[in-house]
Amino acid sequence: MSTSTESAVSPAPGLDTVAELLGGPRLDHLLHRAATAAPERVALRTGEQSVSYAELDRRATAHAALLRRLLGPATDTEPRVVALSAVLDPVFPAAYYGISRAGLVSAVVNPFLREEGLAHVLRTCRAVAAVVTPAVYRRLARVRAGLPQLRVVLLTEADPELPGVPVLPELLAADADTTDGPDTAPGDPDALASVLFTSGTTGAPKAVGLTHRNLTVNAAQTAWAQSVDADAVLLNHLPTFHLMHLNIAVAAAATQVLSTTEDVVDAVREAAAVGATHFYDLPVRLIRLAGDPRLAELSLPAARGVLSGGSALPPDIGAALSRHFGVPVGQGYGLAEASPSTHFDRFDRPRPGSCGQPVPGTECRVVGLDDRAVLPAGEKGEIQIRGPQLMPGYLYQGETIEIDADGWFSTGDVGYVDADGYLWLVDRLKDVFKHDNFLVSPTEIERVLARHPGVAEGVVVDRPDAEHGAVACAIVVRRDPALTEDELTGYVADRVPYYQRLHAVTFVEAVPRSQNGKIQRRDLREFLLRRAPSDHAAADSRTAQSAARADRRPAAMILINHLKVTGDTEEFEKALKDITDFMKTKPGFQSHHLYKSLKNNQYIEMAVWDDNGGHQAALADPAFREKVGKLLQHASADPDMYRLVEEDVRVATA
Repeated sequence: MSTSTESAVSPAPGLDTVAELLGGPRLDHLLHRAATAAPERVALRTGEQSVSYAELDRRATAHAALLRRLLGPATDTEPRVVALSAVLDPVFPAAYYGISRAGLVSAVVNPFLREEGLAHVLRTCRAVAAVVTPAVYRRLARVRAGLPQLRVVLLTEADPELPGVPVLPELLAADADTTDGPDTAPGDPDALASVLFTSGTTGAPKAVGLTHRNLTVNAAQTAWAQSVDADAVLLNHLPTFHLMHLNIAVAAAATQVLSTTEDVVDAVREAAAVGATHFYDLPVRLIRLAGDPRLAELSLPAARGVLSGGSALPPDIGAALSRHFGVPVGQGYGLAEASPSTHFDRFDRPRPGSCGQPVPGTECRVVGLDDRAVLPAGEKGEIQIRGPQLMPGYLYQGETIEIDADGWFSTGDVGYVDADGYLWLVDRLKDVFKHDNFLVSPTEIERVLARHPGVAEGVVVDRPDAEHGAVACAIVVRRDPALTEDELTGYVADRVPYYQRLHAVTFVEAVPRSQNGKIQRRDLREFLLRRAPSDHAAADSRTAQSAARADRRPAAMILINHLKVTGDTEEFEKALKDITDFMKTKPGFQSHHLYKSLKNNQYIEMAVWDDNGGHQAALADPAFREKVGKLLQHASADPDMYRLVEEDVRVATA
């Protein structure tokens, strides 16, 4: 089924129509327009400090003048990228719109990234400059030698422990007498404006190139869908500054309040005090709020709605908060490749649990995972999107762009569209799996787990299985310490089809999450595979520990290889994966694990073979010698063979 919004796009309250924005203002024109229409209105408030739209526009112009002086005029040959830490602070929007006004391209960088992640994103987008916090600078300094294109690094604030490092506010103060006004020339709406990075849940983050048109259109689409107008007050209680929240507020000339408290209850109190009409937060924080005994004291008297984003909010949590505050608790759907929004659950016609209907000008359909045929309402398949907010492509990476000749983008997410056009998300395509040819969604099993009174949190991932293809396993945080694996697997088995039953449970003290609260299923899957073999024969094993001891094939020879990276880490990992994929095809290969040191750039590789003869035969293959030659361009290796003497498997960690 293909659903779309009406062909004549309706104007958002207090906004130009999306059709007008399709004419293509430059990204920083959104700010100049707001400053012209409402110069004294508060654009940003954080703590006791407020910044008007006129002042924010002036700061953006000052940033643009400084960047032009430091980097020279923009050229048409290759876009010059300035990386910018997405801190929840007024420094971010001033620099973000200033980069656009200077004719440069912003690359929005997660300020929580560690050294390797920083190096990857800055190398991928070819950043020539970076504006970072002192904390990010310290991490960046450790890898800067590997970033020869990075010419200029500016601090967002002074730090006495970093003498001699240029400080952005100090440089701006020195340029205070500049008479440059904002550039109001139209510019090219289809020129590259900003770079967002994918979340990296299924691989290394990719650099998504977005145009001025992509971002300005999506700002209007999203503001309309969320009823953001000039009278709105948006309270942003997120760990980082996301472009969606910034651009929709500026597009509507609304006020945005930045709440940096860690306590979600304090954030709600702040929202009530400032008369917030919109409260934005992460699912993990809203889950915490729903169970907080202080909730009974809280209210949001001016709120139009509470909005959750980043990952799925459990429907029962949304329903409980909606009843308490008396307003809809909505969520949406989007991805970096769509600037980022495609769907939102509207306040005037909410459908709890869904992602809502498409934003104006956007179409959505679902296609079969195998035959790619368009599916009717209610059938699960891969979600595809079409609309003016879709990226032109990934930046510099030669990635296959999943946009077909008709403009449909394949999202990699599995879901379905109901008869009224509401989107229901099931799972990531790379997270769903097949058991006896039945499609299994880990999220659906997690909803059953969440109903058990002894479960505080549960995450489900798949484990390869020789008989069924794959089986479901759970990682669980117990609310009741007496809860057992047998009790939990039996509880789930009574409530799901046989192909969704749990085959193992691992109890942990806390489920690891990324800094923005997302579950990293890929890492959790690897976590389980390190603790249990990949070829269990007993589908009904009662504990992963007994299965590990009973069902593993004899491990006769084990290769342990110490690897020290001397070149490009990303290229090294690609080369090693190529070798591993090759070895998996050879007789006698059993399993492979790769471990990275937390102290330095060293790795330990462990591969299990039936016998040394099978391993030696694989080494003699000319294809192997070619592949290992590529690996040694980026790392040194010290391999040796071992025989298993003693083994003890312990799975439960709490």
